[in-house]
Parts: sequence; C-alpha cells; structure tokens
Amino acid sequence: MSRVPLRVAIAEAERTLAASGVDSPRVDAELLAAHVLGATRMRLPMIPLVDAGVARDLQALAERRATRQPLQHILGTAVLGPVEVAVGPGVFTPRPETELLLEWGLAALRDVAEPRVLDLCTGSGALALAFAASRPDAEVHALEADPSALVWARKNLDAHAAAGGRPVTLHVADVRWTDLLVELEARVDLVVSNPPYVPDGTPVAPEVARFDPPGAVFGGPDGTEIIQAVVRGATGWLRHGGSLAIEHDDTHGETVPALLRRRRTLAEVTEHHDLAGRPRFVTATRRALARS
Repeated sequence: MSRVPLRVAIAEAERTLAASGVDSPRVDAELLAAHVLGATRMRLPMIPLVDAGVARDLQALAERRATRQPLQHILGTAVLGPVEVAVGPGVFTPRPETELLLEWGLAALRDVAEPRVLDLCTGSGALALAFAASRPDAEVHALEADPSALVWARKNLDAHAAAGGRPVTLHVADVRWTDLLVELEARVDLVVSNPPYVPDGTPVAPEVARFDPPGAVFGGPDGTEIIQAVVRGATGWLRHGGSLAIEHDDTHGETVPALLRRRRTLAEVTEHHDLAGRPRFVTATRRALARS
C-alpha cells in the first residue's frame, strides 16, 4: 500500500477547510488527523508517513467539516476544562469561552469544603461535569428541560458515574417554573449557567444556525428571557455568601449586570470579558447576613 506524508494530507485538508470559511482550518485539520489516527494532536509531528487510505479518510472528514458540520459532531465529543463529553445532533455544543466561567467558579469555591453546585440549562452536562471532575468532594446538581438535550446529559452523567465519579443529580425541569428545587433553597454555594442568550433574529455562524438547537441558542427578543429566570431562581437557591456566574451575549455587557444589580440580595456584581475582549459572563455574590 502506498504511503504519503502526513503533513501533505493535513495541508490538503486545511485547504479544503479554509476554502469553506472555517475559522481555524489548520487546527481543525490537525484534530481530524489525530482522530483518524487514534492519536493526540501533539503526536502528529512524530508520524511522518501514513497509508493512502488514512489520507483519504482525513480528506473525507475535512469535506464533512467544510459543510460547516461542527468539528465536535464529527469527533463525537467536546472538551470543557478537564472533561470530554459526548455531543451530537439535538444538544448545544460546549464552547471554549465557557472555560473562563469554569475557572472563576472554581476560584470562588477554593475555600469551600464539600461545596454544593447547581448548573442551570446544563445541555450536555459539560459544565456540571467539569465542576464534578475538578472538585470530587462537591455535590453537583444539573437542570435541563429539553428532551433531546436530556438524552445527551444522561449519557454523559452516567459515564462519569460509571468511571467512579461522584454522581451528578439531574433535575428534569424548566428554570422558568415556579416553586422549583425548593429542597435547595438557601443551600447552594455556587449557581452557574450558560443559558440560551442570543437575541432572536441575530445572524449566527453556520455551525450554530444549522446544527445547534434553536432553543439552546436564542433567548427571546433581547436574549435575556432565560437569564432573567436564572437570576430569579439563583437568589433563592444561593446561601448567604454564595456565588453566581451567568454567561451571556456580547451585547449584554451592560444589560445583564444591570439585571443583577436590581436584586437587593446580590452584591459584588462584576462583568468579565473573554480572551477577545468581549463581554462574556457576569458574576455576583448573595449578600451575607448582617451581624447583629
């Protein structure tokens, strides 16, 4: 069987991806090559030659990606912090930007023993599992209402438990419901959410428009319908001194912090930017009880 240089096969895949407008054609080509070879991306420089069949398989995957099918759907998994979760049609694909929220949340829990964490609109369960993996002593709860997303969440949470991780409790409910999770009232150390937040009608990338469920992307006319429900619920679930972090659209740098500041129970409202300098998530704490 003939052999071809791997770098040539990767370069051909990169050209295919670049021509279709993929944002990171070289990175995606290398990740697809690693997937085909069953290797890590870091090992690719140590593989000078591959069978011609491997090159064909790589090009076939590149052509799928060129249709703007998400890379994560092709690979079958997405990474968030320390975890890799299964994703595919019917569930929102975790984005790297959410790792900034994860890092903030872990820092907020640094001095909290056996913390209780609640992830709202969990989707695939990635954020909940990232906290569970990072803090094995944590009691983690995740909430999701969409039936398609719940299939993926259950799959990922079950895999985490089967691997020996502390089980994550999955609640099947809509964050907009009233009298929700009353058993957690004033008992949660950290509430986090990456809810649907894109204003209705906003143009989005082809990967999002064609493959992410609209209900996991769009959050009403101004994008804050679900965010408002998250804020209402969080103020009840957080213990005094507990922390809140909500991801939002880059047009919400003023509106979402303002929503939090209107809550007298919340303090230390802070806006955070992503690595590109865009407003990305807001944090706050529930006011501690005043000393008598």
